[in-house]
Amino acid sequence: MTTRFLTAFAAVLAAILLAACSPKYNWRDYASPDAPYRVMFPAKPASFTRDIDLDGMRVPMTMTAADIDGATFAVGAAEAPDATRAQAAVEAMQVALLRNISADVERRSASASASGVDSRAATDVDATGKANGQPIRLAGHFEARGKRFYQVIVMGPPKAMPQDQVEQFLGSFKPQ
Repeated sequence: MTTRFLTAFAAVLAAILLAACSPKYNWRDYASPDAPYRVMFPAKPASFTRDIDLDGMRVPMTMTAADIDGATFAVGAAEAPDATRAQAAVEAMQVALLRNISADVERRSASASASGVDSRAATDVDATGKANGQPIRLAGHFEARGKRFYQVIVMGPPKAMPQDQVEQFLGSFKPQ
């Protein structure tokens, strides 16, 4: 064997080993340029903004999301005219998502605090349903803070949603 062959073989072997060691979940800190929040995404996210209608309130919502093995990790953020409508929007988002997958809610918890402009209402949901005839899971955190509201979700096939990865994503969300 020549030295050139051995060098090339070593380079190819190193590349294969590095590729084999690359993590499926490549967590990265993300600070939204559109809304005051930070979150850790498991891959490089993409963003888009579109108008949505939540029970008659039309607002632009920015969605930022990353996909791993068919599971979508996403944050939606928007602003309502006032805190009361932001809280109503949170409920409307939950109802729409759960209805879209004909979900059975397995766990739901809510919390709230009222201090004028800084009022906060949040709900965490874990549900299973079906999309295109296949089982689907939705784990989400829905929050209104003052006039801003957020939808933080992981949705996909249950086997593509390891609980520790879901918890890392949802737990990393921090409105600022």
